[in-house]
Amino acid sequence: MSAVFFSSRWVERPAHVTERPGRLAPGFRAAGVACGLKPSGATDLGLLVSDGPDTTSAARFTRSGAPAAPVLLCQDRCRLEALRVIAANSGCANAATGRRGLDHAAKMQGAAAMAAGVGEDLVAVASTGGIAHELPVDDVVRGIGAARGELREDGGDDFADAIQTTDRFPKRAALDVALPAGTVRLTAQAKGAGMISPFFATMLCFVQTDAILPAATADLLLGVCVKRSFDRISVDGQLSTNDTAILMASGASGVTVSPESEDELRFGEALDALLRQLGVLIVADGEGARRIARVIVRGGDERNVEHAARAVANSPLVKAALHGGDPNWGRIAQSVGMAVPGGPVPFDIAIEGIQVCSAGQAIPVDQAALDSAVQGSEIEYEIGLPGDGAETEVFFSDLSHEYVTVNADYTT
Repeated sequence: MSAVFFSSRWVERPAHVTERPGRLAPGFRAAGVACGLKPSGATDLGLLVSDGPDTTSAARFTRSGAPAAPVLLCQDRCRLEALRVIAANSGCANAATGRRGLDHAAKMQGAAAMAAGVGEDLVAVASTGGIAHELPVDDVVRGIGAARGELREDGGDDFADAIQTTDRFPKRAALDVALPAGTVRLTAQAKGAGMISPFFATMLCFVQTDAILPAATADLLLGVCVKRSFDRISVDGQLSTNDTAILMASGASGVTVSPESEDELRFGEALDALLRQLGVLIVADGEGARRIARVIVRGGDERNVEHAARAVANSPLVKAALHGGDPNWGRIAQSVGMAVPGGPVPFDIAIEGIQVCSAGQAIPVDQAALDSAVQGSEIEYEIGLPGDGAETEVFFSDLSHEYVTVNADYTT
């Protein structure tokens, strides 16, 4: 992973945003401890607390029809506009665990509430790991107690480590954002490497800011930015049971981001860039990934454009070719044809700016230049469908031998 956070050519750092690694956004403390959920003994329990009594928040969750217990509990029992605490574990998803799983999530929430001295409805819980395993809730409760004593302003890295599963590297950021009203801080921790699909990618993401952010503004900005980031990534086309993204604002800076202001616009730009880069990092960390790609589809029918982009991003054939650095655009054509009914469709295809197909037919290309173009770490595909006015994108990873190895042995 690059030491520079904005490391992808597809995500531009806004001019008013400065990367400044270090402490969490003021008003927040975090910790990460090992409580025995992972056989390796690695850090597996994270606690994040906002000390601001007027903290505002917003949240988004998986759209899966089989949501995990922590997701159900948060949606049913939390004041999602005023969250003060997040307790998150790796090593067990607490999904497909029925009433017992809900009880365990509630005990986890209660322990975190006691540790932070706040009401249970201000505590969100999140879990990630293997599905259908019972959460060792007594170990989690003890871990929360231990994490309480470790809470500190520079504990964000430990918290980020605590939520990893098959991740090869932590995904975190610390940014200063210059607004007309003053400078605020944005920090974030995310995890995700497999079971990632558009419609919310197994991922968790927690974002903190010291801005004074009205709850309605936080909800609006998080919703818009999630649609442009985590809704646009795919590793394997598999929708997780546990996806959770939470934005919390402590207000410690005293800088107010008022609705429909220049401050809101600039803060939104920073949040958008932050989440898009985190999304790209999740794709780049796709289990066994060697290369990542962006597919852009344009045309006149929004539904066809969306279906074509997702068909290409989730095609095992396209992904295998991407892994091997093979510019086999016939696999892209096949995916488009599968996604767009009522053919023949006169589509265009370009790979790294080199057009290879026009109106559904091959055209002469410089093969050596094309072969060279797909050897990099980031590859771009552009697809044109009939008409104008609709456009979408999906970021996705390749399909490697290691992906099969990781997932063949995941429960052991």
